[in-house]
Amino acid sequence: MGNGIAHVFGMNKIPVHLVEMNESLGKKALNTISMNLDRMVKKEKISAGQKEQTIENISLYTDVKKAVADVDLVVEAVPENIDLKKKIFTQVDEAAPDNAILASNTSSISITKLAASTERPRQFIGMHFFNPVPVMKLVEVVKGFKTSDETYESVKNTAQKLGKTPVPVQDYPGFVSNRVLMPMINEAISCVHEGVATPENVDSVMKLGMAHPMGPLRLADFIGLDVCLDIMNVLYEGFKDPKYRPSPLLVNMVNAGKLGNKTGEGFYKYD
Repeated sequence: MGNGIAHVFGMNKIPVHLVEMNESLGKKALNTISMNLDRMVKKEKISAGQKEQTIENISLYTDVKKAVADVDLVVEAVPENIDLKKKIFTQVDEAAPDNAILASNTSSISITKLAASTERPRQFIGMHFFNPVPVMKLVEVVKGFKTSDETYESVKNTAQKLGKTPVPVQDYPGFVSNRVLMPMINEAISCVHEGVATPENVDSVMKLGMAHPMGPLRLADFIGLDVCLDIMNVLYEGFKDPKYRPSPLLVNMVNAGKLGNKTGEGFYKYD
């Protein structure tokens, strides 16, 4: 998600500081961006010159505080772990300019809780992109309890400059997208767990019967089963409703390290 967000900012002529834990991971991210841009050049969506300009607009950093020292907007895209996100935002809040807006790409965690780890809750907001970021048009813009209207308007306008469609939502667990999507994925997993159908057949029903471009179990593999579990846990804890309880099969697969595309195996196997 992080490299995809950097990609769309850079491609729209906005200088961006891409922060990774170390130089090796940073180079890997830049290589991914370069390969994705090559695909766009091959499909004649952009020119070779636009690709080079996009890469030039992205600067690599390994020090968070140095990276945010002179920016207008920070978009955090670390894993769905509230303690990790709070730690990052505490560092960012200390180093970023007073007028900078802090945004989280979280897909389910409370924006209000994250904002409370900073001294600028009025300038804190959710900016939830969708994967793959260069392709997907939607950005959920999530206002926390204290997010100002000025912050919302600024982030909405920024999303539009990126060629995205910003949709305002309120700060409740899972927002709209994952409050609707993840229980569907979880129920699809339960169908497999209970022997109702194979993963292939569950996906076929949803693609052929509901016109979904990708079946829910293939989508779960693409998202990452660990991410799906994290989001289901956020929903379950947030609402205290048993309908959001993660499927035991999902829990077991994550414990076994079968996380989907990124590990080579989830509900499907991948080269």
